[in-house]
Amino acid sequence: MSKPRVPWKAVIGGSVGNLVEWYDWFVYSSFAIYFAASFFPKGNDTAQLLNTAGIFAVGFFMRPVGGWLLGRYADRKGRKAALTLTVTLMSASALLIAIAPTYEAVGYFGAVVLLVARLLQGLSVGGEYAASATYLTEATPQGKRGFASSFQYVSMTAGQLVGLGLQIILQNSMAEEALKSYGWRIPFVIGALAAAVVFWLRRNLLETEAYDEEEGETETGKRGSIAQLLTHKKEALLVIALTMGGTVAYYTYTTYLTKYLANTAGLPKETATLVSFTALFIFMLLQPLAGGLSDRIGRRPLLITFGIGSMLGTVPLMTALSSVSGFAGALILSLIGLIIITGYTSINAVVKAELFPTHVRALGVALPYAIANALFGGTAEYVALWFKDAGIESGFYWYVSGCAAVSLIVYLTMRETRDVALSRSEREAAEAVPARL
Repeated sequence: MSKPRVPWKAVIGGSVGNLVEWYDWFVYSSFAIYFAASFFPKGNDTAQLLNTAGIFAVGFFMRPVGGWLLGRYADRKGRKAALTLTVTLMSASALLIAIAPTYEAVGYFGAVVLLVARLLQGLSVGGEYAASATYLTEATPQGKRGFASSFQYVSMTAGQLVGLGLQIILQNSMAEEALKSYGWRIPFVIGALAAAVVFWLRRNLLETEAYDEEEGETETGKRGSIAQLLTHKKEALLVIALTMGGTVAYYTYTTYLTKYLANTAGLPKETATLVSFTALFIFMLLQPLAGGLSDRIGRRPLLITFGIGSMLGTVPLMTALSSVSGFAGALILSLIGLIIITGYTSINAVVKAELFPTHVRALGVALPYAIANALFGGTAEYVALWFKDAGIESGFYWYVSGCAAVSLIVYLTMRETRDVALSRSEREAAEAVPARL
């Protein structure tokens, strides 16, 4: 019997949108220092950055709304339709930021345009994760789902790397005044164009077999509803709990790492940036390896390994990173942390999708995940800086360990999801062949 083949067109179409999402998310925060003065009155640089950061935070609060609306849409209209809609919102948000008028030209109207763009971006990010996770899981043969779904984090990490690389290029090829005047618009133009390309790719995707079967068996009004989700309360709470430790650890070792190495360890910003870039590149390459491993040994062993490693390893790792003195030491320690969280990132999407039936799968992944991400992932950096400002920075290390401990309890008690049948053909195959031990 031939081995199932990975549908690469589905993998690329389903995951590449994450690259654009995370690219846009990264360039907004990283280029804010250049465009903040364009949208608010001159005179107080800190106030300008705070206003820009406030608009950035709105995007996080919109993610659960996007998870609800677009998760419901994916369950009712199809995975392909949802993937096409999320990338349309992406392109629109990037284009709005690229063409937003300045304060000098139209007063606060430019800031309003920026706010609308971030609202659209938050909606898009909130729905993209679930639509992508659901599509990748359903469109891939049962024995390859872990491997295929791992490309969601490959593309997410690639988006950050592309954004970081573009920032380095522009900083070294343009004067700071030029960046503040018009150069900051370049990344958003690129983001809008990239989203348009992804839109074309996704328009040519096929709908998943699992969704097509369910479409004829379940009334439209019952698909993707909160009422249906509430019949799976245990699974929804499970998604929140298993996401809690993973998302805190992920944001700690990715988006917060550069600031931590610069502000706490005292490394030059250029060195800290290079450490993060190199570590993230290697981390990206590890995802398919771990995803493929989960197809062989199951999802729970990887999640449990992450839970134990994060619970026991965060305090010594972060403590060691706080006193690191060079590139090599910082890179090795950062990679240890990223290798540990690979046990979560490589398979968390497929695990969540495998917990729910088809008619509520996208919403079941989207809403609980978005809530957990907003509560724990989105606040990780603020919690870290609060502890630092209070003079007890090590308290944050214990906070990360505690979140991992809660998730570890879930990993130890949850059921294995690797062999769950998602479509009629998979169920028939499972009945014909004895389940693997």
